[in-house]
Amino acid sequence: MAKQIIQGTTEINSLGIKNHFESVEPVQAILELVWNGFDAGAKNININIVYDHFDTVKNLTILDDGDGINFTDLGSNFNRFNDSLKKTSIDQHGSKGRGRLSFHRLCHQAIWYTKYLGRNAYIKINDEDIKAYEAQIDIDAEEQNSLLNAMDKGTCVELTLLHSSLPDRSELISILSNEFCCKLALDDKKRIFVNGTEIDIPEHEIKEVSFEIENNDFMVKGIRWDKKPATEKSFIYLTDSSGKIVHKESTTFNKKRDFHLSVFVSSIWADTFSSNGDDIFSTAKSNPDSKAWRQLVKNVLKFSRSIYDDFLRVQVEKAIQKLEEDGAFPTYNEYDITYASWKRNNIKQVVRSIYIADPQFLVSLTIKQKKIIIRLLDKMLVSNQNEDLFDILESVLDLSDSDLSRFASQLKKTKLENIISSIEELQRRRFAVEKLKLIMNEYYKEVLETPDLQKIIENNTWLFGERYETIGAEEDTFTKIAKSLRDSVYSINNIDEQDVENGEDIIGARRQTDLFLARRMPTFDSNGNKVFRCIIIEIKRPSIALNVKHLRQLEDYAGIIKRHPEFSSQNLHFELILIGRKISSQDIEIPTRLSNYAGRGDVGLVSDDANMKRYVKNWYTIFDTFELTNSFMLEKLQMERDIIEKKSREDLVKELQEESVDA
Repeated sequence: MAKQIIQGTTEINSLGIKNHFESVEPVQAILELVWNGFDAGAKNININIVYDHFDTVKNLTILDDGDGINFTDLGSNFNRFNDSLKKTSIDQHGSKGRGRLSFHRLCHQAIWYTKYLGRNAYIKINDEDIKAYEAQIDIDAEEQNSLLNAMDKGTCVELTLLHSSLPDRSELISILSNEFCCKLALDDKKRIFVNGTEIDIPEHEIKEVSFEIENNDFMVKGIRWDKKPATEKSFIYLTDSSGKIVHKESTTFNKKRDFHLSVFVSSIWADTFSSNGDDIFSTAKSNPDSKAWRQLVKNVLKFSRSIYDDFLRVQVEKAIQKLEEDGAFPTYNEYDITYASWKRNNIKQVVRSIYIADPQFLVSLTIKQKKIIIRLLDKMLVSNQNEDLFDILESVLDLSDSDLSRFASQLKKTKLENIISSIEELQRRRFAVEKLKLIMNEYYKEVLETPDLQKIIENNTWLFGERYETIGAEEDTFTKIAKSLRDSVYSINNIDEQDVENGEDIIGARRQTDLFLARRMPTFDSNGNKVFRCIIIEIKRPSIALNVKHLRQLEDYAGIIKRHPEFSSQNLHFELILIGRKISSQDIEIPTRLSNYAGRGDVGLVSDDANMKRYVKNWYTIFDTFELTNSFMLEKLQMERDIIEKKSREDLVKELQEESVDA
């Protein structure tokens, strides 16, 4: 067949074309040409970039295995600008008829080599006269781009005489990944390569569900993107059995901060879908006005809401952690440790509820402003002015009426649940104390060190004070060294007659063994510096009465630790705690030491050196301390619970009365 030469012009002058692309980045030319490949039905698109020895792009080709360019009707494609045959197809990107001409932002010349229905052709455009093109039809194989010769169909765009730079290879891959993430996610058979490297879609999370509506099955896949897709909002895409998009509509989640969702729905039901809806010209039962579609959208939005709620919970926890790191929450140092812990958890729960209601809360504020807001919230929570607090939040939070009502209930529920869980935990601890009391009073002679008893102590370290409530998991190396150094203390395991009182059985005492716990965990010192807190607890066998010998052993142990090379770091802060059932009535030194440090308000303190504190405690002091703080907390929490529950009951009665009146 003889070669034909066709010359034509786009229906707009060159200056008008270039004005349309003034704000377009050079890399956009590559994106548009890749879109053209997908619009032509391509499954694989290969971008090949040739660099010179200065790492400057010399030339670039974009090869696709699509249907090729229909050069028999150039008037319907290359002649058009801001108009296209594709504009009625929702499945195609190139609906403006101008993407091909964006090449001039990157280079001076573009040649489209194509193979369409087994025939070869090429179309050439120069940026000097960008409205004009020259097409040569039925060219010889030698004139065809060599990449197309082995293919049945396809197009290879060759960009030469580059005048603008491109992003480096890794950034270009990232741009392509972000641009085509939805296209690649929708059809896993579609692929893009850059110099042989396949493009992966960006970080994402996928959740799937299926619905049956009017005997039709709908498979739903929700993809939450970590980063916002380049050109996509949050849409629901409906695809037919061939994977073609036949309809899309926006979700209700486009204004959610950092939340980017694409939902793909596939079903045979979509094979007859018409976007015309229920009008006299549409015979399709599958359309946007159908009952099935309305029910499907309702289900999909509910599914999307669950994805958003899961995302939001994770984001809220990150926000709470950041507020903690910034010191935004009150320290409550003026309160008892147990009550302070409860108050801290309470304000966190309230802030958490507000964040869930409005994720923009506190986002744009400085650390100082965040501290002020959180402290004001804290003061209002304990001033019996919760209604005033809610009125303030209602006036500033961007919430619908239903969201506001849900938020009000959540605030009340949050505080009540926090109180109830705290009460339950304190009651559980009280039971544990009562059981330990019984052991120390009645069965202490029979208690032997067993794995069970060791586990009881490890799981109830709060007994030694609230700051020991969470002391972390055991570190094998740290524990081994600490235990080895402890065992090196002179006569640490020997029991003499003066160690037992009231004619206790010394043989029985020797059958018992001491308990030993050692933990190391990261924390902050009083100046906010990161340090390791090293806690070592030794619990003497119950038959032993602590005396000056044990105190000296504690001091010897402290000295050995200080001299050990691995424990010499200034970032290690030690707390050594010696616990016994009782302190010997014959001993003078331990009571004297306790008296000397009583003014510190640190129960059991007997020595305080740089980076090391030593404590001596007996079980009855531990029990009494717990009882004092526990009773105070239980009483206060139960009072607050009663107030909230009373209001809740009143609200419930009022709601029921109003419902009766309405009826």
